[in-house]
Amino acid sequence: MKEIFEKNLEKYSELIVPWLLTSGVKVIFITIAAFIIHKILAKFIARAVKIAVRPDHFSSPDAEEKRENTLIQIFTTTAQIALIIMATLMILQEFGIEIAPILAAAGIVGLAFGFGGQYLIRDVISGLFIILENQYRIGDVVSFDNASGAVQEISLRKTTLRDMDGTVHHIPHGEIKKVSNLSKDFSRINLDMGVSYNSNLEHVITVINKVGNDLATDPQWKTSILAPPLFLRVNEFADSAIMMKILGETLPSKQWEVTGELRKRLKAAFDKEGIEIPFPQMVVHQPQPIEVEK
Repeated sequence: MKEIFEKNLEKYSELIVPWLLTSGVKVIFITIAAFIIHKILAKFIARAVKIAVRPDHFSSPDAEEKRENTLIQIFTTTAQIALIIMATLMILQEFGIEIAPILAAAGIVGLAFGFGGQYLIRDVISGLFIILENQYRIGDVVSFDNASGAVQEISLRKTTLRDMDGTVHHIPHGEIKKVSNLSKDFSRINLDMGVSYNSNLEHVITVINKVGNDLATDPQWKTSILAPPLFLRVNEFADSAIMMKILGETLPSKQWEVTGELRKRLKAAFDKEGIEIPFPQMVVHQPQPIEVEK
């Protein structure tokens, strides 16, 4: 029994030792090389993304950091999967396994997955372009074809919005056809104010500009205002009012609260200056009763 064991051990040793000295060394080299290449690629990807993603003056540091981390994770994971597949195929070849049938089977599986997961692939590709092109960030107020609200989360597959009612919307990126960003870089005050036809327009313009400049220099509001809201033009002769166009610029997403404060101050100033803000009125003519002669 001992002799048989020794003969088998000697036989396997004659097979294993040469394999370890040739293919075994190659397997170890492939593993180490793949690990080193992965570390180098990860550092290169992180540095390249940080250089390519340049925050602007209005960007939130947290939003830019999340965008950078998302892009780094996408590219690093993709590179890691590609390296693992290549290293695994090379190692299998060293074990004497034919990889041609494996590649053929993988192609068939990939084709079937492509047909079955086409919507998922569409969402992922669309999400990658949304992140790369920086169409919107976390915290921006956006409007899609079917929903609008503040961006709460951006993943590779979907965007999460919360609207003014507090409702949360999860929109797959593949379904987004049009993106309207209401808070990109800066926001705009765009207000139409109606005054009576018997108003002195020069007086009205003076009052509007004074209110706008006072608001822009108010310590409570000046940090939110980039350009004071001022008179732009007579926008329309409406049925019961002359419409005055007022424009200004604010920090992103600040236009609604600043415009609300501007309306309040304009109403107070117009009342003080005797400027009428007209409203539609209806005149009812009541016919006189017909007297019947007796």
